[in-house]
Amino acid sequence: MAGAGAWLAAHTGAVGRAFSNPNYRIYQTGNGFSLIGTWVQRVAVGWLAWELTKSGAWLGAVAAAELAPSILMGPIGGAVADRVSRLNLLRITQTLLCVVAVAMAALTLAGVMTPWLLLGLNAAAGVVVSFGQPARLSMVRSLVRPGDLPAAVATNSILWNTARFIGPAVAGGMILHVGVGYAFAFNAISYLAFLFALQRIDIQPDARTGRKPGGIVADMREGVAYAARHPGVGPILLLLIVNAVTVRPYVELLPGFADQVFGHGADGLAALTAAIGIGAIVAGLTVGGRTGFAGLTRIAIDGVLLLAFSALIFGATHSFWVGLVGAALSGAAMTISGVAMQSLIQNATDPAILSRVLSLYGLSFRAGPAAGALIMGTASEFFGLQAPVIVGAVLCIVGWAAIRPRMRRIAEALESDGQ
Repeated sequence: MAGAGAWLAAHTGAVGRAFSNPNYRIYQTGNGFSLIGTWVQRVAVGWLAWELTKSGAWLGAVAAAELAPSILMGPIGGAVADRVSRLNLLRITQTLLCVVAVAMAALTLAGVMTPWLLLGLNAAAGVVVSFGQPARLSMVRSLVRPGDLPAAVATNSILWNTARFIGPAVAGGMILHVGVGYAFAFNAISYLAFLFALQRIDIQPDARTGRKPGGIVADMREGVAYAARHPGVGPILLLLIVNAVTVRPYVELLPGFADQVFGHGADGLAALTAAIGIGAIVAGLTVGGRTGFAGLTRIAIDGVLLLAFSALIFGATHSFWVGLVGAALSGAAMTISGVAMQSLIQNATDPAILSRVLSLYGLSFRAGPAAGALIMGTASEFFGLQAPVIVGAVLCIVGWAAIRPRMRRIAEALESDGQ
């Protein structure tokens, strides 16, 4: 195994260096298969919601049901992850998500699934993810050498978006040929691979030096105050919230775009989702090739502008092929900005408070699109699917213009050699 790690580090650049860390390699081997299952389920949930209701508002509501719990539970999950074993917490949450997937499969295959049941199960999954995500994000730092952190964050994104490419293709085939219920069953099975990998990881107990004893609420307040005071983390989180609410949510409305705007069915949905994944993979490989933090702030901020323009392209066309181009550019922009933002936050944040700060990152990344999807979905009932996406893109450009003049000061706070 050590020889394989040395070969990866020597021949495959920064991403290879991430995989040269044994624990990280084990983690991602199981995680990769699980992520494919996650995307199979995400496509299946969206398609089933559309099939049951033919409503953009319901699409937004079901998406929000999974993502909205981050608003309340995400900071709590971050505080918990800074108190307990992040590895054990991740094992527990992945087991619970497997149970939810089994329930979705059973109800759908039995023919008794309803929009309200689907919404409730998606909400349950959202609550569990809200506890697991801070541990998942902050544990990466424990799996790699410090110098490999940017590559590890980029590799996370590459694997996520590779799954975004493979998962929809698998989901489309399963929905067409065997039914949506089996897509949920596939996801349940995929969790077993990740759980097996998590049992094989061997890391030292998390170092939480400098933490003062106190309650969960006090820990949450400390995390929020730290992020708000930090001259780099605060503005980056604010920009993330802006783009998360205004442009990222259109991805949750893809089933409606595939069917109503572009005149394609499940195959069109799979193609659009895969296009986002392809763009993200290419961008992830590019960002993952970086060996330091210098210049990442510019990438993080200007990546948001690219995301806004790609959403304009997508929202303004009735051509399926132009839509595919817009979706691919969106995938690239989301990865460019997202990897850069998370790498900078990981680098600049005190390890003792890292899970709590990353829970705010996760909250913004998940709850922002949930709120935006609900707003866009509701607005689509009155104005169609395209107009809300165009308006959101314009608002995102306004937010970018407000942050961009402060870039030099933000970079000084974020691009140091780390804590």
